[in-house]
Amino acid sequence: MRLRRTIDWLLNPPPSAPSATILVRLMAGGVFLSEGILKFVYVNQGVGRFTKIGIPAPGPMAHFVAILEIVGGLLLVSGFLTRLIAIPFVVEMIVAILSTKVALYLGTSPLPLPPAPPQIGIWAVLHESRSDYAQIMSVLFLLTAGPGPWSIDGMLALARKRQWLRNDDRLEPQRAIIVHTENLIRRDANARMWYWNARCSRS
Repeated sequence: MRLRRTIDWLLNPPPSAPSATILVRLMAGGVFLSEGILKFVYVNQGVGRFTKIGIPAPGPMAHFVAILEIVGGLLLVSGFLTRLIAIPFVVEMIVAILSTKVALYLGTSPLPLPPAPPQIGIWAVLHESRSDYAQIMSVLFLLTAGPGPWSIDGMLALARKRQWLRNDDRLEPQRAIIVHTENLIRRDANARMWYWNARCSRS
């Protein structure tokens, strides 16, 4: 039962988030989409970067992450399966921060250092991870709040609600019959009571 509720929470988010949530989706999804394409266009942003920071199987992993960002970015922009795709993006951003920013803090990063101070230490980490921080906060917001009404998920939720109301309306004739029958029973009972009261009063 709990697993079913979790799956329903992930796949069927309500359109209760603010309409302005579309701005968060466009920002986060657009960044992931462009970064995914960039990994295919420039080798140094994909396989080359993954090789330098020591990711296992850098070639396949770079292509996997690029495809995830392209497909996931489109899903975020359109607002389809929003909560579900937010989960791997949270994991990706945590891995990205741990694999690059710890070495930057220690001054042992294999990647080029920032061109201007701060180049190492906590301030360098905070400065260089600002986009990572914005992305992970954005997807966490979408994971908890949902995609909002201006999304495919939102339209599907409204369609499910209309279908439920339509199905509920089909029960109205049956309810009307039940109410009518109950009224007849009450009237019959009242008529019998009136008859017996009248008979008793005559006697």
